[in-house]
Amino acid sequence: MGRRRDEQNPRLTAILSALIIKEDSYKSIVVQHQAVKVRIYPSPSQEQQLAQVFGCSRWWWNYALNKSIETYKETGKSLGQIALNALLPQLKKQEETVWLADCYSQVLQATTLNLVTAYKNFFAGRARFPRFKSKKGKQSVQYPQNVKLLANAIKIPGGIGEVKAKIHRPIEGEIKTVTISKTPTGKYLASILIETEGNNPKVSTEGTVLGIDLGVKDFAVTYNGIKTSKYSNPKHLAKHEKNLKRKQQKLARKQDGSSSRLRAKKLTAKVYERVSNARQDFLHKLSHKLSNENQVVVIENLHVKGMVQNHNLAKAISDCGWGMFTNFLAYKLERKGGKLVEINRFFPSSKLCSKCFYQIDEMPLDVREWTCHSCKTHHDRDGNAAANIRAEGIRMLQTDGIAVSAGGEEVRPKKGRKSVLRHSSAKPEAPPCS
Repeated sequence: MGRRRDEQNPRLTAILSALIIKEDSYKSIVVQHQAVKVRIYPSPSQEQQLAQVFGCSRWWWNYALNKSIETYKETGKSLGQIALNALLPQLKKQEETVWLADCYSQVLQATTLNLVTAYKNFFAGRARFPRFKSKKGKQSVQYPQNVKLLANAIKIPGGIGEVKAKIHRPIEGEIKTVTISKTPTGKYLASILIETEGNNPKVSTEGTVLGIDLGVKDFAVTYNGIKTSKYSNPKHLAKHEKNLKRKQQKLARKQDGSSSRLRAKKLTAKVYERVSNARQDFLHKLSHKLSNENQVVVIENLHVKGMVQNHNLAKAISDCGWGMFTNFLAYKLERKGGKLVEINRFFPSSKLCSKCFYQIDEMPLDVREWTCHSCKTHHDRDGNAAANIRAEGIRMLQTDGIAVSAGGEEVRPKKGRKSVLRHSSAKPEAPPCS
């Protein structure tokens, strides 16, 4: 018996080792989702079919939303996904809504899922209450399966068939959902959600640490410990403001419901689309550049919703797209194993001297340069803020026990008391000036 146990132990050890290695390799593999948006060119008959699908999906969304609201008022409970989908077979048999049977069934079920998700987001505080859809707004439907990707076309189920597409990049992975949408300018787009398996990149902080101060005059001022760089604000909306004003004035003079109003509305939408495309192009290029050149990026957690309450700066702030820029930075750094650090929005990055840490009481927005009362260092407002943001990000990482390269700058004071702002620096906090 003792010999058998001795013989079985090595085998058992080998099996356990193989299971552990397999489990570790499974943990290192992560499922990633990526959406690729391509332009499609349906024929006139396919456009008519898509219009019918858009109409069916929109009608079912509004009907299900109204039914959920009435049920909630009567019983205090809303209808779930199963209860709503159970209404579809009855509606398809009724004479008034028999045309619902012509619509691809999975499109309607996907609409139900989206409505239930919208309700969950509302009750979780992540979004506002779902609204009714109009045929005058953006139209979109979702196909959860049975969509096939061809060389230069997309095969859509439900009788639509192959639709010509401009596939501008290789699409590899399993297709999960395809969302077909029509923009206000009349363009048709297909957003393809693909699922791929890959190794989870190891997050590393070894490399350049960049501090970014976002603004209106200069979109971004960066500091990497050695050099300060400025990226001017393109002001996309301001460049098209005169043209947009003319188009909106012409639109306002058109009679509601007329064909000339539809043409004027399409021309106005083209200007907005041009502005949106230019903004996204700028943000993608800048975020790509900064994420490739730096391993850690430190940025302020700005409260944009509160900042736009200032009506003098609301249009300029909204035109910048700070939130979109932060999202682009986050996922691009995550893909390469970098890290995005967001510091508290109340951190006094502009009021703090990056040399001696003397903090002034007031600094209006019109003050772009200032001199420290303690060390007499002359500061550019945004460049000084970027240096302080970078140092605060390094301090936050070191507080969490993460090793980070400070780029030659010491980040812990050697003497003197610690700053009440918990700000790291090689120099002690300077005493206030008399």
